[in-house]
Amino acid sequence: MRLDSIYYSDLTGLAEDEKTLYDSQRLPATYSYAEFKRDVLAHLTTKFGAAVKPGNKAIFIPADGSRRDADVVVSASFRKYTRFRGTYDNDYVEGITFWMPDGTQIINYPSLHSANCTVKHQGSNQWFKPVVRIAKNMRNRMIEGNYIKDGLAPSYFIEGMLYNVPSASFGVSYGTTFAAAINWLLSTDPSQLVCANEQYYPLNPISPVTWRAEECTAFLNALVKFWNDW
Repeated sequence: MRLDSIYYSDLTGLAEDEKTLYDSQRLPATYSYAEFKRDVLAHLTTKFGAAVKPGNKAIFIPADGSRRDADVVVSASFRKYTRFRGTYDNDYVEGITFWMPDGTQIINYPSLHSANCTVKHQGSNQWFKPVVRIAKNMRNRMIEGNYIKDGLAPSYFIEGMLYNVPSASFGVSYGTTFAAAINWLLSTDPSQLVCANEQYYPLNPISPVTWRAEECTAFLNALVKFWNDW
């Protein structure tokens, strides 16, 4: 869920005169993110019962009958400005933001991630998304077979990793495509990879929204072992 009546912003891409202009035209909000999150939690608790629990990043709604478990991320609009010449003359990358209980701010760009992955899928002649699904299914089997620990390779990071593979590597067959993709990732410079939203480098030792390089390497090596074993 996203609060759109207000937004938070990143001005680091603006010149000093643009920052000054932005500050002069900014209006304070009368309804905060904290209030929005409080109200969302209250509504979900009323709707689904006392078992609804807030976690570090999402509010958890447990399964009940035909309803499956669900996580609700409560966020606010976010703008990463690249130009500001006035309220109606500016450019920005739109995303979302929310805060963890310890005060850590999370900023991400899910709409941009989704749009870029769709373009990637089309540019790979419809091979990208099936190969991502294969990698996720293999990840699940690898957890069951004790090749990797649960949580090592979240789906979001697997998709972002494969987003970097050149479209020319996709095609012929699923097996050929998967092998080509993993071989490309093993041979490339990991510092040059980008997230699917193209706003972050995916391998960062401290960022709360990126993967750790050692975990990515461990997952790729385990994929190779699992592939060879089967």
